[in-house]
Amino acid sequence: MSTQTPRYEYSRAVLQDKIELFSNLNAPFGLTVRYAVKANPFKEIVKMMHRAGLHFDASSSYEATMLLKHGIPGSYISLSSQQRPHNLEYLLEEGVLFVATSLEQLNLYVNAKNRGSTVSVRINPAMGYGHNNRTSTGGIASGFGIWHEYIPDILKITNSVGIIVDRIHIHVGSGADPSVWRGVMKNALKIVDKFPDVTRLDIGGGYKVHRYGDEQEANMEEIMNVFSEELVSYYNKTKRQIKLEIEPGTYLVAHAGKLIAMIDDIVDTGKSGYTFLRINTGMNDFLRTTLYGSQHKIEVLNSNTEMREYVVIGHNCESGDILTCKNGDPEIIEPRLLKKASIGDLICIHDTGAYCASMRSRGYNAFPDAIEVMVE
Repeated sequence: MSTQTPRYEYSRAVLQDKIELFSNLNAPFGLTVRYAVKANPFKEIVKMMHRAGLHFDASSSYEATMLLKHGIPGSYISLSSQQRPHNLEYLLEEGVLFVATSLEQLNLYVNAKNRGSTVSVRINPAMGYGHNNRTSTGGIASGFGIWHEYIPDILKITNSVGIIVDRIHIHVGSGADPSVWRGVMKNALKIVDKFPDVTRLDIGGGYKVHRYGDEQEANMEEIMNVFSEELVSYYNKTKRQIKLEIEPGTYLVAHAGKLIAMIDDIVDTGKSGYTFLRINTGMNDFLRTTLYGSQHKIEVLNSNTEMREYVVIGHNCESGDILTCKNGDPEIIEPRLLKKASIGDLICIHDTGAYCASMRSRGYNAFPDAIEVMVE
């Protein structure tokens, strides 16, 4: 195994465990699990998901094209993009499922040469959740999806050309408390009710994992039971059998990843200040704490038993390159109690399999990227 630092290590065993968890979930009228590839597009991870029979959610036409190049069949890929696809007709020819996230995108699809007789649409349901505003993808402050009040416009466009809306996509945010999911499903089914030909509901992802402190990890079996109860209740009222789709990204891969770095320097700001561990990685490889104020377990990898308080900072020339900030507030630093450290010690940032290597400030200060490797 490589000893180069910084490096992301992804555990096959942890990935397989999560894949099996989702492969064993069920919904009353059918379930499709789509891996949200933006969480981590590492090729070996994508291949593992495909071998297990999972489908995929792509967040750009470039992600969809990448998946096709990796050998993923187009029929296994759902494209829900903020940006209009740069190669829509090619993707449609390959069988990629298109989700219109705006009226402009819907018109683009309607006029595409290779379009089908059905289409999916993403709706902003006027509700959003997340551990902070930056992870909420629904409500009036979110530009994701078609605002729910424009549903008549959607139907006017599709009815005028004989296209059927057969699939609704709704995503309310990431890191939502598990208790909100019943309300999310109830609200989603109210939207389904406005589309008489819809047979599939994609409820998105955002299933919370525990990374640090008192964070609560979602129980996927319990959430699926809630979803199933609501889908059965809807069937009893309408006689419509709605197949469910979910898009886990974080839940599948977060716990499988570790970022291993080296302590490059130790500095302090005097007796009344802080002691800083400068490491040989930072926001160019790992942006989550700077962007969200997110929390990750951090461990100094030595045999010391003595503990010290440290602030862990990255190597970028940027005051926001801090890995130990206050929960949910990247503006405030919060020291961690860690093993007494020395220059040259290794440090491990846990639960970095999702939205870390795939969401970095690549190239900042011209630092090279952390390598990515698979481990058992």
